[in-house]
Formats: sequence, C-alpha cells, structure tokens
Amino acid sequence: QVHVVESGGGLVQAGGSLRLSCVASGSIRSINNMDWYRQAPGKQRESVAGITGVGSMYYADSVKGRFSISRDYAKNTVYLDMHSLKPEDTAVYYCKVKVLTPDNYLYTDYWGQGTQVTVSS
Repeated sequence: QVHVVESGGGLVQAGGSLRLSCVASGSIRSINNMDWYRQAPGKQRESVAGITGVGSMYYADSVKGRFSISRDYAKNTVYLDMHSLKPEDTAVYYCKVKVLTPDNYLYTDYWGQGTQVTVSS
C-alpha cells in the first residue's frame, strides 16, 4: 500500500507565493518520477512540473520562471515553490509518484487527493 499526500495549498493574492509539499509513504522500494499536475474547474488535468529519479526537472511553459520543483530523496518528498502567482494558477494541484513496490517489478503511478490553490486578483 502506497499513500501520497499533498499539502500547502490555500488562498493567496495575485503576486504571492505558496509552497506545496507531497509525501509518499508505505510499501516503497524505489521512487522514480515525482510530478505535479493541476486541474482548474471545467478544464482537463495538466502537467505542471516534474523531477526524475536522477534529478532532471521539467516545467510547463506557463509556469517557467515562476515555479520551482525540488525533491528530498531521503524523505520521499517533492516540493513545488510557486511565486508570482496569477489568478489563472487557481486549480487543484495533484502529485503523482512513480513507485516500485516490493511485490512488483514495474513502476506504478500513485496519485494524491490534491490540494486547492486559489489566487485572488
């Protein structure tokens, strides 16, 4: 059993900052990618940022220069530092973790329940 829990969401004014955290716990042998997605009301879920098992990072064009992803490998935790927030960043932010469990030989994606980020204008 693997659990993924996000935290850090909230209400912030435009131009403000937030830090999201995502922790994976449970029966984990190894973690590969840890990714952030978001879903705004009436829109499809979209990729925001991600970091691989060896530290390579990627960002959606819409957040480049404003968001920063980092990872604590020892704590199975990924962070998303969000700056210069805009109303269009309002969404539920989800964490996806690619996990290898002891009873499997393939990595499996696990999702968290999401954390709400609301940016007021």
